[in-house]
Amino acid sequence: MSAAMRLTAPIPWSIVAATLGLLLVGLSGIERADQLADGMDLFPRQMTWVLIGGPLFVASTLIPYRRLRPYSYAAFAAVLPLLIVVFWMPMRNGARSWIPLGFFDLQPSELAKLAFILALADYLSVRENYRRLSGLVIPFVVTLIPVALILKEPDLGTAMLFLPVLFAMLFAAGARLRHLVLIVCLGIVSLPVMWAGMNPEQRSRITSLFSQIDGGPAPQGDGYHQHQAKLVMSLGGGWGSELGDQPLDDPDAYHLPAGQTDFVFCWVGERWGFLGVSCTLLLYAWLFARGLQVAVATRDPFGRLLAVGIVALLATQAIINTGMTVGLMPIAGITLPLMSYGGSSLLSTCIAVGLLVNIGMRPVDQIAPEPFKFHD
Repeated sequence: MSAAMRLTAPIPWSIVAATLGLLLVGLSGIERADQLADGMDLFPRQMTWVLIGGPLFVASTLIPYRRLRPYSYAAFAAVLPLLIVVFWMPMRNGARSWIPLGFFDLQPSELAKLAFILALADYLSVRENYRRLSGLVIPFVVTLIPVALILKEPDLGTAMLFLPVLFAMLFAAGARLRHLVLIVCLGIVSLPVMWAGMNPEQRSRITSLFSQIDGGPAPQGDGYHQHQAKLVMSLGGGWGSELGDQPLDDPDAYHLPAGQTDFVFCWVGERWGFLGVSCTLLLYAWLFARGLQVAVATRDPFGRLLAVGIVALLATQAIINTGMTVGLMPIAGITLPLMSYGGSSLLSTCIAVGLLVNIGMRPVDQIAPEPFKFHD
């Protein structure tokens, strides 16, 4: 079968369905937080972002993804000045991460994640020097540039996402496993240095993870967020307050800072219970599994790496966010993909998932050689 005849493949509707499902679940959590938590009215604004994200999602599936490749380095270079501009912007929640544009606040780090994946996919798809330990220097240096700028905001949570994406893409490209393991070991050895460089707030987020107390009054500091997150989620029980009979006995129990953003997963648990939480995790698992199937199905090295990078990014975000809401990971300030409130986060994620669908619709001809095959 010729490449012309295989210009497109059927749309991977399972990815589209999982995306829509997560959007709806996220909206239900935001609406619940508006209703019970702090009286904020963010649901209509999030609906606006969803309505804007829909056309962006469709647009990112229409233009063949290979046409983006010549602009990958330029996109990465263009986003770096935006990461510097934020240092002169007003501080919000202890960080300078947004650029006010009037109609909405742009968070450049969200664009940086996607631009980084595009540039790295382009770089790794045409080289084999990363098969040597010395060849990993350039990918790591390129990664450290946005990481250093984002850490200076400071935004530790977003900065944490780049290294797992880098490792996943290097592994998919064929980097030697022993080299990656060696780098991980060096990273573990350097943990004391990283700890010394953290500010008191960042340290307290980690130490509070090991001093959790279930029941009783809520502790002060970062432990308060973890205490309230677990409390709100537990209020849903097995079937949730919407399906069961959960009266509002203690309004203070529903107070959860950043409930519509970082902790929207807790409101899903409160509203729909263990059933809703399980369905949400299954939707994520299905989305990531189908995304990896898209990566395996394409014979185009750039497309495969792009798909792996997108899946790694979204999966890392989902794992860290859900882990911190149940007290298994420190509070990191990471949004839940497709579910948390926020324009920059939602729109960039819609574009990323649209590119995943784009790759699934345009596989290379099956007689093309298998990418990243090495005889050693």
